[in-house]
Amino acid sequence: MDKLIPDPPFETEKPYSPSPFFTVLPDISTENLLVHACESLASASVMTNDFATFLTGPQRNTALAIAQIIMLAELAVNRALDNVDPQV
Repeated sequence: MDKLIPDPPFETEKPYSPSPFFTVLPDISTENLLVHACESLASASVMTNDFATFLTGPQRNTALAIAQIIMLAELAVNRALDNVDPQV
């Protein structure tokens, strides 16, 4: 008679461990992370808009759409930063 439930697989592989090469340190404050994200998004926005000036047609529209998505993300990060540290 065949077995209805198979044996569990042997664990010969070691568990996945991500590379610490690009690890964000756990003790960095939320405010600092948001400030860095905001600056990175602002830089990405400038680069995308500059790149879009060299394009035409659908490629330009795609680059401008990416720039708009970056801008919306930047607005969200700025709002989160305002929630963390309101500048009254």
